[in-house]
Amino acid sequence: MLIAFLLGLALGAALMFWRSKKPAARAARRVPREWPLKARPLLNSTERQVWGWLAKVMFDQHIMVKLPVTRFTLPQVQGEARQWFELLHGIYCTFTVCGSDGRVLGCVDVAGAKVLSMRNQTLKHALLTQCGIKYWVVELDNLPHRTQLRTAFLGEWAARADQIREADSKPTSGGKRPTAAAAASVDMDAGREAESMDSRLSSIWSQDSFMAGLDSRSAELKP
Repeated sequence: MLIAFLLGLALGAALMFWRSKKPAARAARRVPREWPLKARPLLNSTERQVWGWLAKVMFDQHIMVKLPVTRFTLPQVQGEARQWFELLHGIYCTFTVCGSDGRVLGCVDVAGAKVLSMRNQTLKHALLTQCGIKYWVVELDNLPHRTQLRTAFLGEWAARADQIREADSKPTSGGKRPTAAAAASVDMDAGREAESMDSRLSSIWSQDSFMAGLDSRSAELKP
C-alpha cells in the first residue's frame, strides 16, 4: 500500500506539472498584442549605392535582396536536406540576380565595413559555382565595368547585344545604322545561351524549397 501511495503521489505531481506547462506553452504561441519589434532598412548606405549601380547594369533582370542560398539551391540527396539546411540556412548573398523565369543567374556580395571573411567568400564561391551560379564580390570604390558583370552573368551574347544597342542608337559616319541581320545574329546567340543554361540548371530546380515543410511552423500561431 505504501508503494501504491507513493506512486500515486508521483503521478499526481507529474500531472500537475504537465498541466502547469500547457498554459505557458499555449501563451508562447499566441500572437502578442504589441510586437516587441520595429522596422529597419534592408540595406546600409554602402549597399544601397551598390544596389543602384547594379540595377542599372542588370537593367533587364530582377535583383533580390539578401536572399538565403537555401532558397535557390537543392540537396542532391533529399534525405540529407535537414542536415544541410541547418548548416546553410544562415548563409545569404547581398544581392541575387535572377531572370524573369525566377532562375538565379548570379550573386553579388558587397565588401564593406563589416568584414566579409575569405572563408565565407570561398564557401559561397565553391557552393554556387557547383550549381552553375556566378558569384562576385564588389567594393563601392572599385566596381567592375558593366560589360564584365553582364558577360559573367549573362554570357558573351549580352555584351555583344549591348554594343549593338549602343551603336544602333548612334548614326554612323555615313548616316547608316547597323543592319537588322547583326541584331538577329545576337538574338540567335542569346537563344542558344539560354537553352544551354536551362540544360545546366534543370537538375536543381525540381522543387521550390530546399526542404519540404520549411515554410511552415511546427506549431501555428494562435490569436
